[in-house]
Amino acid sequence: METVLTASRSEECVAVNETVDVAAARRAAADLARRLGFAQEPAARLALVLTEAATNMLKHAGHGEILLRCVMGNTAAGAAVRGIEMLAIDSGPGMRDAQAAMADGNSTTGTYGVGLGAIRRQSDEFDVYSWPERGTILRAVLWEAPGARQPWQCGLVCLPLAGEQRCGDAGWAATVDDGLLSMVVDGLGHGDAAADAAEGAVQVLADMAAVSRVRPPAELVPPMHAALQKTRGAAVAVASIDVQAGKVRFAGVGNIACCTSLDGQRRHLVSVNGIVGHNLRKVQQFETHWQDGMLLILHSDGLTSRWSLDGYPGVEQAHAAVIAALLYRDFYRGRDDVSVMVLRQGEAG
Repeated sequence: METVLTASRSEECVAVNETVDVAAARRAAADLARRLGFAQEPAARLALVLTEAATNMLKHAGHGEILLRCVMGNTAAGAAVRGIEMLAIDSGPGMRDAQAAMADGNSTTGTYGVGLGAIRRQSDEFDVYSWPERGTILRAVLWEAPGARQPWQCGLVCLPLAGEQRCGDAGWAATVDDGLLSMVVDGLGHGDAAADAAEGAVQVLADMAAVSRVRPPAELVPPMHAALQKTRGAAVAVASIDVQAGKVRFAGVGNIACCTSLDGQRRHLVSVNGIVGHNLRKVQQFETHWQDGMLLILHSDGLTSRWSLDGYPGVEQAHAAVIAALLYRDFYRGRDDVSVMVLRQGEAG
């Protein structure tokens, strides 16, 4: 049986440009916690985390944005639980030693440096990546039950084009058997019609994963093609990781990308021409080596194909969600919906 890691796009994106936006970010977090039925204690901690993160962003970077989304995990007893992930993203002056900045009383602005330390203490999971002149990305997760974790690190940023209410991209990932199954889908264009196509593809994959053994990615695309024929259609990337065999298997259709990355070395897997739902001539499956510590990265064409993690010392050791946020921040084209998913075996530290 599968354990779903993510089945949603980013729930909220709040721009932080002035003091009033701190309250807006806190309200967005409270609204999401209420919709998910979070208990009072984790909801209160989430409000504190959002307040500190947004305040720090204004103080140190001047502006940035905060992304909030629902994530899924398990307790130690195996029960499914939900969490709320916050990504605070800025392009400010950054820090050379983020660990030192988390020590209470340490500050670069003449005020008490309690912000990062407070966020870490209030969060169930915490990670930060920062580098001088390259900004800061902060990740915090609050779980609805103590001790919850995800069996894989799963980062997803999925946002609509500015001005659109619904995102035409979507992502889905779950642990299945002794590995992982994931997909990023880009509905053609943007807006409601693109979102309908993307959500249709996700539903097909989720249904198949729930009722049968994991089939190779090339066998999962044709049912999506049949289901999407009354929609606008989509570009689709489906990847599975077989840990025992040490293999990544991939089937992609349309302008969508998938690669592995380890120690700065990337290996791209080929997506064939076509549109799932309209023009699907042949589905080809490709595979490559998988090993511990490797990243699997899938993204839509909202992200430039010329992205690189070179120039970001140590970022490949950060949580997968931090890496996804960095790719979005620095390589988003700004002309379309965008989705980027980053996966790595192993729980968050």
